[in-house]
Parts: sequence; structure tokens; C-alpha cells
Amino acid sequence: MARAAALGKPLGPQVSVVVVVYESGPTLAQCLAAVRAQTFADYEVILVDNASSDRTAQAAAKADPAIRLIENSENLGFAAAVNQGARAARGRWLALLNPDAFAEPAWLARLMAATDASPGVHAFASRQLMADDPTRLDGLGDVMALAGYPFRGGFTHKDPGPMEPGWVFSACGGAMLIDRELFLRLGGFDERLFCYCEDVDLGYRLRLIGEPTLLVPDAVVRHVGSASTGGRRSDFAVFHGTRNRFWVFVKNTPAVLFWLTLPLHILATLVLFARHATRGEIVTPVRGLAAGIRHIGVALEARREAQSTRTASSWEIARAMTWNPLDLLLRRAFIQPRQPTPPSGA
Repeated sequence: MARAAALGKPLGPQVSVVVVVYESGPTLAQCLAAVRAQTFADYEVILVDNASSDRTAQAAAKADPAIRLIENSENLGFAAAVNQGARAARGRWLALLNPDAFAEPAWLARLMAATDASPGVHAFASRQLMADDPTRLDGLGDVMALAGYPFRGGFTHKDPGPMEPGWVFSACGGAMLIDRELFLRLGGFDERLFCYCEDVDLGYRLRLIGEPTLLVPDAVVRHVGSASTGGRRSDFAVFHGTRNRFWVFVKNTPAVLFWLTLPLHILATLVLFARHATRGEIVTPVRGLAAGIRHIGVALEARREAQSTRTASSWEIARAMTWNPLDLLLRRAFIQPRQPTPPSGA
């Protein structure tokens, strides 16, 4: 784990790897073993435990004194726990890794190589593969549809193999790299979201200030997904995902774009709810949306904060989205070719 800086270099490691732990017993050991196997050595590991009952974080820290452990007396949520880790971190770069994500040995090295190759870029996404079937994608960054609906690009699709880096709307918080100072300056993840969509919200706020996100496709992790919250279709995941998706749309969409795309957002919501209904799962998403509408003041307060710092135009934001409804329906990846100037105009 990291490693004291060489003489003449700034104190602290280059990278702080932050792993939020909540009932992560089945996967945490494998996650940390993969971190220890990284070919890039100048990093520290910070575990933030959200009052897990299984004590796996404590056992991991006891077994490896290099691990820094933050223990919470209650579950503060993923967003708040990451923010704790970021404030405690000493690295220039913040690498976020889920406890059910298993990084390939060159993951950090390739992300750091991307920072050297792209000095004007401050946020990077990874290629995520399904842990149980690495021939299939867990995601190639996050996509934002013009309807204001985010999704993991390429989820469950066949891995396309070697590809060039490109611009994505945002990075999945399960395996990303971001400039720590920028992360803290933006206020980190929005703790009002608690869990789910906090990474899309961060990526959207980066877009609003002209900061794009670069996908580094040779930085690879294998990801289980929602291992601590009962699975992707659990009531917890669906409730928070539905509520937070609505809040992110209200909070971040520039005014002109908001009113132009609101009918599309409503239509996409109806289509998604119809799909839930065919599975007999309609109650939880309705509860989630109802909570979002009932407490819309939370999103409106956050909107005032987000829009007050916006420098990007509505057109620049819209260009970073996919306009093809089939991308949303089929969860296709949307990666814009790398240009000398990022699509956001940063």
C-alpha cells in the first residue's frame, strides 16, 4: 500500500483509494487482494465502514496496518462515506472502488497514465466487466439520455474488446479516478442522495462547469454490483434509484433544456414504469417517485447551488447526451471520440 513519497516529492501518496464498506463480507477480501496486486504502488487505502455488523473492515485493517480505517456508528450512506474518505485522503488523486469490484493489476497504472496523457482532464472512468461473466460489460461509463435518464453504458452487452479512450457523460462511482481537490471543491457527492445516482450527479455538476470525463477502456475492473444492497432490483435499489434520478434531473438540467426535455422525461418514466409493472414491481418505483415529488424542495435547493456555478451552455450539455432513444431502451454505450477539445468545451 502506499508508500512514503520520495525525497523532494510532496508528502503523501499520489492516489488515495477509498472503499466504502457496508456488509461487504463476501467480496471485500477479494477487492483488497486485487488492490494489493496493483502494479502502480504509490497509493494508500482508506476503508470507510458504515456500521457493518460483519466486522470485515475491522478484520482487514487489523490484518494490514497500512489500511486506514474510518468507522461510523451508523450507516451514513455511500455518498457521505466517500466524502469522509476524501477529506481524510492525502493523495492528489482519489480512486473510488466498490467493495464488490475487483481491479485488474494494471488498473491504477493505466488510470494514472491517462492523467499524464491528458493533463487538462480531471475525471476518469473505467471499463467494468461482469464479475460472473467477464465477456459481458457491467458498463463503459455512465450515459445521460436527452430525456434526462442516466444509465450504465453497455450494461450486459458483449465486451467490444480493445478500443480508444473517449468522452462519456460521467464515471461510475464504483471504479473511477478524480482530482481530489476538484472533488472537494464541488462538495463531493451530494449526501442528500444517500445512495445511487450520486456519481451521475457529480458527473453532471462537472459538466456544468466545463469539466468532462474520459473513459480509459484499458483500466479494467470486474464488478458484482449492488452486493451490499440486495441486488440491482431490490426494493432499496429501486426506491433510491427512482427518487434520485428524478432529483438529479430537477437539480442539474439547465432551465432551457429542462423545459424542452420534460415531456421526454415524463414519457421515459411511463415506459419504465410499464416495464416494472410487467414484472410485478410497480409499487416500489411509484413510492420512489412519490418521495421525490413530495420532497422536491431538496432538489430545488440543490438546483440553486448547482446552477449558480454553471459555465457550460445548454447546447454544450445537450451535446454530451445521447439523442437516440434506442440507446436508452437498449442501454447502449455512448462514447464520443476523443477530440483535441472535449465536447463540453472545457
